[in-house]
Parts: sequence; C-alpha cells; structure tokens
Amino acid sequence: MKKTLVSALTTALVVGAASTTFAAANPFSDVPTDHWAYDAVAQLAADGVIEGYGDTTFQGDKNITRYEMAQMVAKAMAKKDVSAADKAMIDKLAAEFSDELNNLGVRVANLEKNADKVKWNGELRYTYHNDQQEKSNADKRTNTLKFRLDPTAEVNDNWAVHARIDANMNVAEDEDDANAKLIRAYAEGKYDNLDLRFGKMGLFSDESDGLLVDDEFSGARVQFGNVLKTTLEAGRWNNVPDSEHSAADYQGIMFTGEQGKVSGGVAYRHFNADGFTTSEKFAGYSKNNKEDNANIWSAGLGYRFDSNWKLSGAYAQNTEADAFDKSGNVQIDYKGAENENAGTWGAYAAYRHIGQNVSFAPTYDTFGNISNKKGWEIGTEYVPFKNVHAYLYYFDGEKLEGQNNDTHSLFGRVSFFF
Repeated sequence: MKKTLVSALTTALVVGAASTTFAAANPFSDVPTDHWAYDAVAQLAADGVIEGYGDTTFQGDKNITRYEMAQMVAKAMAKKDVSAADKAMIDKLAAEFSDELNNLGVRVANLEKNADKVKWNGELRYTYHNDQQEKSNADKRTNTLKFRLDPTAEVNDNWAVHARIDANMNVAEDEDDANAKLIRAYAEGKYDNLDLRFGKMGLFSDESDGLLVDDEFSGARVQFGNVLKTTLEAGRWNNVPDSEHSAADYQGIMFTGEQGKVSGGVAYRHFNADGFTTSEKFAGYSKNNKEDNANIWSAGLGYRFDSNWKLSGAYAQNTEADAFDKSGNVQIDYKGAENENAGTWGAYAAYRHIGQNVSFAPTYDTFGNISNKKGWEIGTEYVPFKNVHAYLYYFDGEKLEGQNNDTHSLFGRVSFFF
C-alpha cells in the first residue's frame, strides 16, 4: 500500500521522530478525517504516543512499502507505558499489517484475543467464462456466482485453525441450491521460521506461479527457512483424471526464495494412483499392475525491473508421461491492482503452453474447460472501489491434440471482498 495517507500514518508511528506537540483538533494535516485511521492517529498524538514533524505533517509524499510500514508499526508496538485505549488503537493498526509483522518475527496472533478469537473473511464473486473451439457449435459459456467464507480461529500464541467454505450457483439457471462445501480445514502452527500445517489445505505450485496446480490436498506440510524456504508436503490428492479410485498418493519438495529483484524456485512432485482406465490422461500406465505414476520437475524465475514491471517464466515436465508431458509460461506484468487501494490497476501479456499430463490443475482462469492448449493471453485488473476487484482476460491459441483446433477463451470476474 503506497497511498499518501498510509505512508503518513505509519511514518507517524516512528517513536521519537520529534518532540513538537500539536493542537488536538487536526494535528496532522495530511491525514484525511474520513479515513478510519484518523481518529486513532489524532488520539495517539493527543496522548503523546506519536509525534510528527515541525510542519504539522508526516511528510506523507514519500512512498513506502508494506514491509517498511510493518517495521514502523513494530516500533510503536514496542513503546511502553501506554494506556489501555492507546494500546487497543496500536493493536488495530498492527492488525492491518499482521502478515508483514509475522515475517519480521513480531507475533500478532493475540491482537484481537479479547475481542474475538474467530476472524471471518470472505468473498462474493460473479464469473463469466466463454470457451470457444473452432468447428464446434457447443455453447461453452458459463455464468456462476460463488460465496466464500474464510474463517480463522486462534488456538494459542502459536496455533490457529483455518477453513474455507464455498457455495456455488449457476446464475443462468437461477439456481436456489448453492451446494455449500467445506473446501479447506487445517491447523497451522508458527514457530519463528517454521510453519506446520495438518489437514486439508491449499496445494499451489509457488515456484512456478501456479503453472502446475492450484487446488487442495489432504495431509501435512512443513515449511522452514528465511530467505530460502524449503517446503515438504505429503498426503492425498483427489482430482486425478480418469482414475477408478478417488485419490492419489502425493509427495513434494520445493525450494523458493527472493533476493532483491530476483525471485524463483525449483520443485519435485510425485503422484501415484491405482486403477487408471486410460494411459493418456495422467502418466505412464502399466497393464500388469494398473498403477500410474507422475514424476514432475519444475522451475520458475522472476525479475522485477522496478515498481511497475516484472518478467517471469516457468517450465515443468512429467518424466513418466508419454504425451503432453511439458508445460511452460512466460509473462510480463505491468503495475498491479490492490484491493485496499481504489483506482489501482494492472495488466499483463503471456504465452502459455499447458500439457494436461503435467499441469493437472493450473491456476490460469482461461484454461478452466480446456487445459491442453497453447497460445497468447492478455489481461487487465482494476479496483474501482476499495475491496471491489474486476478482472478481464482473453486467450487465443490452439489445442495440443488434433488439427485445426483453434480455441479462444474470454474470462471476466467481479469480486467483492470482506
């Protein structure tokens, strides 16, 4: 978040910046009175907890990152001898940057302990998707409505329980039964640079920005490290294509990191399932034991030129598959839409080659109905109002199997986050 308001607010939290005392009516002229943080800033200033500069401002024209903001919030949290009311205000500000503070090693799990141990977040989204294939008259248009809840319950200073509940409706048919499902339910424990998870949780190929999978699996995950993070996963995954059984055994190891302008990672994932009915959908089929294996190697690399431009790419291969065993992606991003900041936007252009025997559940929305294809994609995102996010993507390419299989995909979405 780089708006003037927030930079002004967080700069104010630097302890001992100056010793000037200001009038309580409007001590900091660059903090708008219609923002939720204004009352907290004004009261903390009146109580002498924070101070500004000599010109009644906080030099709010200087952009700072969320990470820098978190450092300033941490300093304010370390201030002693503050009243209970001021402590509550500081806690509310710290909750805004809880993820960054956790990365800094500042534990904020108990900030809202006295108010509520369960925190609810969610989303209401409308999605339009139209997949068109050359020489096909089939209507591939879908209009769906999703209502999502993401509750988090505090257990103690180190452990919390997370869940996700999704309810989906077909808007075109005006459905009145949403078929709500529990998508995720897992316990998470954080100890310095160690993160432990047990249950049904997200399965995402971080090293390749979702080139392989964006789904859920049941099992355990262990992640440790600071600059270079190591992630170990093991469990069961149930979205195996064309299997007579509901799930496959899964094990994975990933190494991801970020240093300066460069980010990237490498990974290995193994899937094993019994009873496949076809050899082309997953990997190497054996008629003797009806066992199917997938050994997937992947790597990704990204470089951020400046605050606006980023170039990234990824490659993956399934060494057990005999067809459609490779996937790749190259993408250039400009700016980015931020839910908290109305008026922010972003755009991208990408070339994607997605083999269905290696990218089992890629994160790309334009590949929802037809995943085995290659081509160019462009997209844009915009935040017209705070926590209202609009998306529009277009893909133009061809399927990897057969001839004269040109395909086009148009994807649009509007999400309301709460």
